[in-house]
Amino acid sequence: MSKEEMIREMKKRVCAANLKLPEYGLVTLTWGNVAEVNREIGVIVIKPSGVPYETMTPEDMVVTDLEGNVLEKESLRPSSDLPTDVVLFREFPEIIGITHTHSVQGVAWAQAGRDVPVYGTTHADNFYGCIPCTRDLTQEEVEEAYEENTGKVIVETFRDRKIDPIAVPGVLVRNHGTFSWGNSAMKSVEVGKVIETVCEMAERTENLRRQAGEPIPQHYLDKHYYRKHGKNAYYGQK
Repeated sequence: MSKEEMIREMKKRVCAANLKLPEYGLVTLTWGNVAEVNREIGVIVIKPSGVPYETMTPEDMVVTDLEGNVLEKESLRPSSDLPTDVVLFREFPEIIGITHTHSVQGVAWAQAGRDVPVYGTTHADNFYGCIPCTRDLTQEEVEEAYEENTGKVIVETFRDRKIDPIAVPGVLVRNHGTFSWGNSAMKSVEVGKVIETVCEMAERTENLRRQAGEPIPQHYLDKHYYRKHGKNAYYGQK
């Protein structure tokens, strides 16, 4: 297959993966994107910036080199998150696809600045540990190179906390949103959907624990039941 044919196939895959974002309920308006890399031919294909999903076609996908430079003359502008993806593709060489969204549950946890704890098997089936939340970017980092430094703070989080990005294929960026990745563009979307679901499950778990509290201790249960029932009952009148 020629390089041109490989790029055409990448565009089809990336477009199809992007169209899954609204189908999975992960995006509002145009707030999300998917990218795929082919290191062998030195290209990244990514969603164009601000293009509605309902009108998007494979031909709209933007092709860049591994540094994020647009390669096709008649190209739309790439997603503004491209510099983040460039960093992640460079620093996490095992990953092929990246998804970024502002999904409601994921953003809620990111805005709370919280890791998502492992509360059950659904989480454990997909992530070997908590889903980490990064630190805030500094004002200097935001003003200097916001999107690139977003990628760098993700890498910093995984490096400093010694997290394997394959065993934990996603992250919450503090006060921003979710990034997920995998061995294909479509897989990165699926991981994004898992993050959203696990975040919702974790929130419900914490709400239920807080509302219901712990079960009554056995000695209280025994006392209150048997004072009304059984041969030694003493509540009420004979």
